Amino acid sequence: MNTQEYERNMAGLDAAAGIVEKTIPDDGPDNHRNAPQPDPACLYGLVGDVARAGGDTTEANPFAVAANFIAFMSCAVGRGPYMAVGNTWHHTRGFFLHIGRSGRGRKGDAVSLISRIERALKALSQDATPQVHRGGLSSREGLVYLIHDGYTEGKTEVEAVLDKRLLVIESEFANVLHQGKREGNTLSAALRDCWDGVSMKPATKSSRLWATDPHIAMIGAVTPGELLGLMASRELTNGFANRFMMFWAERTKMLAFPRATRQDEVDALALRVHEVLTFCKAERWVEKDHMRVELSTDACKLYEKLYHGELNDNSAGERITALIERRAPMLLRMAMLFALCDLTTTVEVHHVNAALAWVRYSVESVKFIFASAADEVVVAETNDTAQKIVEFLRREKRVTRKQITVKCFSGHTSKTRIDSALDELLSSNPPRITVEEDRSAPGRPTKFYQFTTANYANKANNEHPCGLEHDFLVSEQTFKSEQSTGERELVSELLIVSNGEKNPPTRASVDYSLDSHSSHTSQADAEKTADVEEF
Repeated sequence: MNTQEYERNMAGLDAAAGIVEKTIPDDGPDNHRNAPQPDPACLYGLVGDVARAGGDTTEANPFAVAANFIAFMSCAVGRGPYMAVGNTWHHTRGFFLHIGRSGRGRKGDAVSLISRIERALKALSQDATPQVHRGGLSSREGLVYLIHDGYTEGKTEVEAVLDKRLLVIESEFANVLHQGKREGNTLSAALRDCWDGVSMKPATKSSRLWATDPHIAMIGAVTPGELLGLMASRELTNGFANRFMMFWAERTKMLAFPRATRQDEVDALALRVHEVLTFCKAERWVEKDHMRVELSTDACKLYEKLYHGELNDNSAGERITALIERRAPMLLRMAMLFALCDLTTTVEVHHVNAALAWVRYSVESVKFIFASAADEVVVAETNDTAQKIVEFLRREKRVTRKQITVKCFSGHTSKTRIDSALDELLSSNPPRITVEEDRSAPGRPTKFYQFTTANYANKANNEHPCGLEHDFLVSEQTFKSEQSTGERELVSELLIVSNGEKNPPTRASVDYSLDSHSSHTSQADAEKTADVEEF
């Protein structure tokens, strides 16, 4: 008896015995997808060397090591280097949130090498190393206390913490989310202020603590379950969550006996870090905004293209877009830091590309964590429907809702999907379509939809420059009568001017009093009233 005959006989016996194999239909959507894969371009320059040193002989993910190091450096360079964007002076501060499953994220391993570099750096110079807080955060007052401007306790005058650089390592970021749920707790608002770099004033009349010009960076670690379970909806929309560059990272290999990075390698990295901090004059932390960082002409062109493109793309849906709303300032801050690590104040195209790789990695991580594959399918369908409506309106100019359903989709697309697409188009910034009501006839008014002015985005941006366009303009003045054509072209390429050029602050003594410190910073406070919320 061959195999086929055997199977037929067995099937006959099963049927006779009432045993019938049931076939489960498998015609549903395939909702599987890959975890985010970072671009090797993230590991640029000194950041990449530290990442490889921390990941080669351990189970730590090298990209997680790199992110922790970027956060450390963004704090260590201080408020000296800055980039002007409109009326906002951006510094390198960065908040990073490492997301990975418990035990597999190797979140503790990712920060271990940074701690060793910090200790080696402290041996080279105490003033070069920022204050590092690993004890967890509980309140706004507790955070301000770490970098306070001085206060009176009874008859005792407590001296101010003059170095406002503070790196917060929150290995249990769930604790921060828990604190945010407590009634009256303002830690979430305080962290938003820290990212912006604005002075933290007392939240209550009874509080005696405040901190002027804080320079705080943060490293957080959390599991995806904790993040999704504890982050309240208001934190997803009030600007708290989108100040963190979230990234998914877990171990890439398994080593039963991981080896520590050699001490001579750690010392060599610490020397390179010290060279960067010396270049930035980070040890002279009293002096603020003394080193202007600018984009090269080519970097400006690339950033402008990105700004009008993927840095403001909202095709991922409202929930995801709210979480990645600060892509543009994050890219600029990271590009600035990459340039400083190369000992230059000019951001080049390769610095922008390295920062862009991190932004893309973070965006893919946010989508992976906060949106299911099914959600992504819905968003893709909405975007496709919206594009078809745009093309239809371009042809037909002015149509009713019924005409969209019948003529554009032949009645084969659901009302829900069409409504979602219309809402997306109307809420775009600027709107891609407009809707008008016609009340000329009796009864219910008729609504007409039409496409907005051609090239609406470019037109709006040309009429109202945004981003860096006002701050990085090639000067075409004063060179026409005094120099030859070749010299004029050379100088025009090199000279970058700003409408609001800021003069470096006067050097202050480390021994200055609290009163002089307040007066020294009052003008800077006035200049910084325009918050980075514009992004």
